[in-house]
Amino acid sequence: MANLGIDLGVLDHKLHQAHRNAVQAELNAAGLQEVGHPLLLCILRSAGDRCPDGQVQAQRELSTLLDISPAAVATSLKSLEKKGYIHREPEPGDARRNRVKLTDKGQKAVDDCFACLQRVNRRMYAGFTTQEQTQLHGFYLRALENLRLDQP
Repeated sequence: MANLGIDLGVLDHKLHQAHRNAVQAELNAAGLQEVGHPLLLCILRSAGDRCPDGQVQAQRELSTLLDISPAAVATSLKSLEKKGYIHREPEPGDARRNRVKLTDKGQKAVDDCFACLQRVNRRMYAGFTTQEQTQLHGFYLRALENLRLDQP
C-alpha cells in the first residue's frame, strides 16, 4: 500500500513545479521573461490601489504578503527597479523605509503578468466545478494554516 503522506507531498511538489513552469512559459510567450517575480508586481499594484497616493511600504509589508524574507523582497525590488518597473523613494520622516511605486512600464507589465497568471489558472482548474474550486480553496487555506501553526 502506498504511503499517502509521501504521495501527497510528491504530488504537491509536482503541481507546484508544473504551475511554475506553466507561468514561466506564459511570461516568456508574452515577452515578460525579464520580470522575474510577477506576483510581486501584482501585489504592488493591489497594495498601491489601496493607498491614496498609489504607493506602498516596501520590504516589511511585501515580505509578509508574499511569505518570503525581507532580503528576498529587497533583491527582487532592486532588479525590478533596475529594469524600470518600479521607482523607490525614502519614506518621509524615516529614511530606513522605502516607498515603492509602479512606473508606467510596471503598470503595463502587471496587466500582462496578471493575464498570464489567469490563463494558467484557468487551464489548471479546467473541468473543476465552482463547488470543487471552493472546496479546494478551503483545503489550501487549512493546509497553509496547519503549517503556520507549527512555525517556531
